[in-house]
Amino acid sequence: MSSGILTVNSISYTYHPERPEAVKQVSFEILSETVTAIIGPNGAGKTTLLHLMLGLMKPVTGSIFIEDVPISEYSRRELSQWIGLVPQSEYIPFEYTVLEYVLLGRAPYLGPLDLPGREDVQIALESLAEIGIEHLEKRPVPALSGGELQLAMLARALCQKPRIMLLDEPTSHLDLSNRNTTLRILNRLRKNGTTIIFSTHDPEAAALIADHLVLMRNGQVLDAGTLDETFTKEKLSLTYGTPVEVVNIDGMRVVRSMERLS
Repeated sequence: MSSGILTVNSISYTYHPERPEAVKQVSFEILSETVTAIIGPNGAGKTTLLHLMLGLMKPVTGSIFIEDVPISEYSRRELSQWIGLVPQSEYIPFEYTVLEYVLLGRAPYLGPLDLPGREDVQIALESLAEIGIEHLEKRPVPALSGGELQLAMLARALCQKPRIMLLDEPTSHLDLSNRNTTLRILNRLRKNGTTIIFSTHDPEAAALIADHLVLMRNGQVLDAGTLDETFTKEKLSLTYGTPVEVVNIDGMRVVRSMERLS
């Protein structure tokens, strides 16, 4: 069917039959070992799309494939070994230490009553080191700052050892330093063979590491392609519903609003 690791084929989804579709006839392809950013304003359907790709929800129409196999044919366990999710935020009801929390990423490889073994603990420790938060191993998760929690969620997903990692607005609540740290980690994971897909309403964050963009507005894909093909003032203005220009400053793409405020 395709050369992509993940293919989205004409999917639509609605939360209620009497409400507008949250995702409308969306199609695109994700190539292996690339970074794809799904960008658009709030309410564009980005989070819904990620949950559909994860298999948490089923599209009303259309199909999603991993290496040409419909995701409906994978068991939940198999799918969890393929795809990991880093949500925007997460309610954690227990006072796990960071190591215990990251070990939850090993669940797809354990039986219903199995406890993590020595190998699982080693993988969790390696994940903490990969993200750079091994010093937080014994810290209670509720004591983490927002930026530290974001990195802990990333380490948990990494501990899952997925071939595809989905991230929902991974930089939206971070300061500039933690944003750049997160983007550097994602870029390093891509170089090590992980396919990265993340949503963001910040086009400049996308431009820093993405190979490909999916531009969304009102549940629809307006365009999808390489960064050079899609990161233009015309296409971004249409995506965000406001005139913008794209300028290059010291080799970095910067988006500036052209709308005058009265």
